[in-house]
Amino acid sequence: MNFDVLVVGCGITGAVIARRLAENGFKVKIWDRRSHIGGNMYDYVDEFGIVVHKYGPHVFHTENKKLFNYMSKFAEWSDYRICCGAEINGKCTPTPFNYKTIDDFYLPEKAKELKRRIEKSFPGKKTATVLEVLSADDEMVREYAKFLFDNDYSLYTSKQWGVSAKEIDPSVLKRVPLRFDYNTDYFDDTYQVLPKTSYTDFFNNLLCHPDISVELCREALDYISIKEGKLKYCGKICTFPVVYTGAIDELFNMKFGALPYRSLEFHMKHEDIESRQDMAIVAYPQEEGYTRIVEFKKMIPDKKVSGTTYEIEYPLPYKAGVKQEPYYPVLTESSMAQYEKYRTLADKINNLYCCGRLADFKYYNMDQALERALLVSDMLLVKE
Repeated sequence: MNFDVLVVGCGITGAVIARRLAENGFKVKIWDRRSHIGGNMYDYVDEFGIVVHKYGPHVFHTENKKLFNYMSKFAEWSDYRICCGAEINGKCTPTPFNYKTIDDFYLPEKAKELKRRIEKSFPGKKTATVLEVLSADDEMVREYAKFLFDNDYSLYTSKQWGVSAKEIDPSVLKRVPLRFDYNTDYFDDTYQVLPKTSYTDFFNNLLCHPDISVELCREALDYISIKEGKLKYCGKICTFPVVYTGAIDELFNMKFGALPYRSLEFHMKHEDIESRQDMAIVAYPQEEGYTRIVEFKKMIPDKKVSGTTYEIEYPLPYKAGVKQEPYYPVLTESSMAQYEKYRTLADKINNLYCCGRLADFKYYNMDQALERALLVSDMLLVKE
């Protein structure tokens, strides 16, 4: 055996942990069942010269300067403030919903009155979650929130997650608040960037270390398993640390049943037109089947390209053993209780480190996944 630590998964969590360990004298082997590095952040240049994010759009954003500085060690970044929208009743309005949304759907006098009442209901606040606005004392303000909830939040949630908005964990509905001004930024973080070259270039630099070796198209669960509370490698007791970033229920052979993850199907298209939609990312809550369309040329505004490449996202349930990827954990009260049973078992195995969106069963942004990776690598360095 020519490695000290096995890392399962070559997304940001696994790759960062591998780099930190290699820098501290460990020989690290990375296995990934996909045919490329970078996990869901993988991108490439298509035949039309457009940088395409294969698994949906990724903008790195954070308030944490240390996290941004870490990313900057391995790539150059360009400031990028993404603007998104939602098409409701045939109109594309900004998201997060803001005062432009009120102007789009209310007559001028009623729009003016609604804004006045919002400012009275939420004095000094620039944002609030849809759940907070739905509970406002003012009836007119509640009606506005209900209009958005009925025509966007509830429809998008049921398509994206496969459960009703009532069942989903409130943290999901809080991710996109309402704005009480005309600000069109999707994020408020100090650092909002895209790589000057590509995310794949970032991962190539991150993994460029003599003590890191990567094997692609390798299904880790063909080699590692949990038997009688012990981590095994090729059927024998595993004596080295394993960092596991895949779906935790699959590692434990579905002992407590399958955790609910959502998968995505991406339909990539190119048209010889200048523009497909108003913004780079537009949600279509009222359309059948798909949730959003991403137009990639609008994420590289300074580059002149011919035509436009866009991606249509269709959510669907994930099934282990089928040729699809789990992207998002479906967070409900019952699923989180089910996950806790798996986590309790994992915590009892001293040389097993489960982390990342799938193994932690959490909806991480990239900066949160990076922060988790740095924390786990620190734990592992101290322990091992």
